[in-house]
Amino acid sequence: MDAKTTRRIKDNIAFEAARTEPPAGFPRLPDIAAARYTDPQFLELEKQGLWKRSWLYAGHASQVAEPGSWFLTRNTGTPILIVRDLQGELRAFYNTCRHRGGPLVTEEAGQGRGFVCGYHGWSYTLEGQLKSVRDKRDFVDLDFACRSLLSVRCETLGGWIFINEDADALGLRESLGPLESELRQFDLDNLMLINSRSYDVACNVKVLLDVFLEVYHLKSIHQNTADRFLDHRGMTATLWPHGHSRMITPNRRPDWTDPGTRGMPEIPSVTEIPRINNVSYNIFPNIVMPPTATGIPMLVFWPQSANTMRIECHWFGPKLPAEDLSPLWETRIKNFETILREDLGFASQIQESVEGPGFIGMPLNYQERRIYHWHEEADRRIGPDRVPAAMRVEQVLNDWVEKL
Repeated sequence: MDAKTTRRIKDNIAFEAARTEPPAGFPRLPDIAAARYTDPQFLELEKQGLWKRSWLYAGHASQVAEPGSWFLTRNTGTPILIVRDLQGELRAFYNTCRHRGGPLVTEEAGQGRGFVCGYHGWSYTLEGQLKSVRDKRDFVDLDFACRSLLSVRCETLGGWIFINEDADALGLRESLGPLESELRQFDLDNLMLINSRSYDVACNVKVLLDVFLEVYHLKSIHQNTADRFLDHRGMTATLWPHGHSRMITPNRRPDWTDPGTRGMPEIPSVTEIPRINNVSYNIFPNIVMPPTATGIPMLVFWPQSANTMRIECHWFGPKLPAEDLSPLWETRIKNFETILREDLGFASQIQESVEGPGFIGMPLNYQERRIYHWHEEADRRIGPDRVPAAMRVEQVLNDWVEKL
């Protein structure tokens, strides 16, 4: 962040802490329909119109470090292969043979010079080209050039690998806009994957994701943890195009630092604001990141059904030999997980409640505007005309989105 941005954020924090009502001109946010959290029809609209048209985290470059290495991801609901070909280029393909749909691989990861379908033995290069078929003599006019594996768009941001099933979507960096330039301070090319773990939660994916788009809940859910060091009344939020957003919550004491990070190796290029505040980014639709100078926890939210989901937590830190990794990582992850489990434990109870007749809709406030911003973008991706009128979100925040 440059000096001008830093000054503006500090001024915004002071304004938020001192205000007695929402800023002049901020609109009333219409209720968000309960059905968006419970209705299987809306879940299908999201699946086809949102999840298959967005850039989604697939994994880290270290998972395919060597030519010929690959791994399988199923988080999108469709098995997709991430491959590093023999020239070192990253590629992504549907894990589907072009003959009769058999899977090319059945393991989670591996390495080789190509793929052979275990059903009828059709083989493919790492570039996805059909190489050979068993009993070719029995096929009439089989055009190998038309039977390559179907590819999926694949782009990287530092070592992070993203995929998108929409051939017409904006490129990853163009989609991220100002968020991409702001993330440069974290030196993403030189971060390593430290740890990954996942948690299954009995709630709609948005029930839990919403929690991480506001700090209005701190005094209730995190009374003895996060609320002790974060001042939610000073939170300032920035809405960006394409559904992305940023939230900055000041520490209660300017000199406070997380005791679990003291003495850990730092990313020297991190600027002042993330060093002295809690900064949290939402990469639309399903990534939440509160980065610090010592590393980045990436939370990735995946829908499983209308009322179940999985959250993955990936930790990235300065690239070091394994023997030089700080022993404090274990403590840091444990401390973070303590706060995370406070949210996870309540989410399933929220789901049970929202499925009952007492939940009709959500009246969001100014502090919760990132949630409304998320829903506006969801409808834009799906196509407002495809969303039933009773579930549709009115687009009211355009004037509060920071223009490119």
